[in-house]
Amino acid sequence: MKKPILVVGAGSWGTALAMVLAGNGHSVYLWGRDSSHIAELKAQGCNKRYLPDASFPEGLLPVDDLESCLNECNEIVLAVPCSGLRSILEIIDKHGEDKLKLCLTSKGLEPGTQYLNHKVVEECLGDKASTVILSGPSFAKEVAAGLPTAVTIAGTDLETAAWFADKFHNEVFRTYTHDDIIGVEVGGAVKNVMAIAAGIADGLGFGSNTRAALITRGLAEIIRLGVVMGGRQETFMGLTGLGDLILTCTDDQSRNRRFGLELAKGSTVAEACENIGQAIEGMKTSQEVYQLALKNNIEMPITQQVCKVLNGEILPGDAVKALLMRDQRHELD
Repeated sequence: MKKPILVVGAGSWGTALAMVLAGNGHSVYLWGRDSSHIAELKAQGCNKRYLPDASFPEGLLPVDDLESCLNECNEIVLAVPCSGLRSILEIIDKHGEDKLKLCLTSKGLEPGTQYLNHKVVEECLGDKASTVILSGPSFAKEVAAGLPTAVTIAGTDLETAAWFADKFHNEVFRTYTHDDIIGVEVGGAVKNVMAIAAGIADGLGFGSNTRAALITRGLAEIIRLGVVMGGRQETFMGLTGLGDLILTCTDDQSRNRRFGLELAKGSTVAEACENIGQAIEGMKTSQEVYQLALKNNIEMPITQQVCKVLNGEILPGDAVKALLMRDQRHELD
């Protein structure tokens, strides 16, 4: 019998991806840290907390014993926030088998190190795992509802990328493979920062023209940083760059955009986090991205203003005005 695929992280995104895999006929374990939540999943046959309208397909089994699963599974999908990735990898290193296939699905940078997620895996597991990134314009609720979605699975090992792409792919969840793992990760991380900015601008009533300009100039910032870090410029014009940027900057399903909306109406950072009630990756990522910009001498004015707002140095309205009042320049600079 084929070994089950283990999905680590029972939030909305991990649950939605587990449902795709199980719906494709694979045996899937879904693990989460909160044992009481896992008990609820088993009893209710759905993730009522995050995806109440989506029933689990046959083959999806919520589990609360991670170590036992690691003794049984070679293929692992990690859907945990970037801040918690290293601690999970340390458990995998201790209890997991060799020759693992890992698919990382969170978008951001490790706090403190500014590492991309695949770099964290390299440091923790070395050559014990072949790692790919799943990214693209995708909201968990729509994926769980079976609405058409397209994502990219990227890795330097295209055989592993193709393996996961085949496991996820179906008539409504389309997968593309890519070899630019750095570009795909940078696009997925920095677009969350831009979504906070878009939420702030929209929440202040600056209008559609401002939003379009912000998205376009936000893409320029993503490309500047991504190319310096080793990504390819054309990657940022695809699903994991422009596609994901448009989605998160324009739709209120985006937690990062909603976070910006909350800040615009006067909520503190703590109040905005409490009102949203889920991890807001862009909040921590913005600080790490700005540090990378400083280290690499890259101009990222939108990122800079988002950081100033989050640090309490400037009001949201003044941040937008500061961007609009920047000196005239050539667009391609």
